[in-house]
Amino acid sequence: MAVTAKAEYRAPSDILQEEITRLRLPKEHTAELVSPSVLVGTWVNVDHATRDIVRLVIEAAGNEINVHGFGACTPTPCDWGKTPGMVYSSNVASTAAVAFTAMYNFGFKQATLTGHLFEGALVVESYNHFTDNSGRDDYFTLDVMAK
Repeated sequence: MAVTAKAEYRAPSDILQEEITRLRLPKEHTAELVSPSVLVGTWVNVDHATRDIVRLVIEAAGNEINVHGFGACTPTPCDWGKTPGMVYSSNVASTAAVAFTAMYNFGFKQATLTGHLFEGALVVESYNHFTDNSGRDDYFTLDVMAK
């Protein structure tokens, strides 16, 4: 035989579900995660003579991403390696990713990448901050990429 406490002796958390039902309140909203699928793939700089980012490979990592960057070096692009990134939708109710951020730490500088979709292209901004006390000025670049 189950022992049930009188209503006046129950904690509010014990009666919460009953009150939600009694008051006909909407069910608790379960947030949907932003899907990175539209960002996933190999993105190549449309400026083949760029001295910035030549290629980004974006992979899904659950509902986030890994970003594998390649910079302009000779004779082959510099492999920046993979770094985790975060994805963003266009508004609080949307679940499709339209933008991302990722950070690289190269030891001598930190690079923060932001990217957003625009008319089928990926517009990537790079904010570069030198950490090596070299006196070099921090700088910004903007690249347009296509799949």
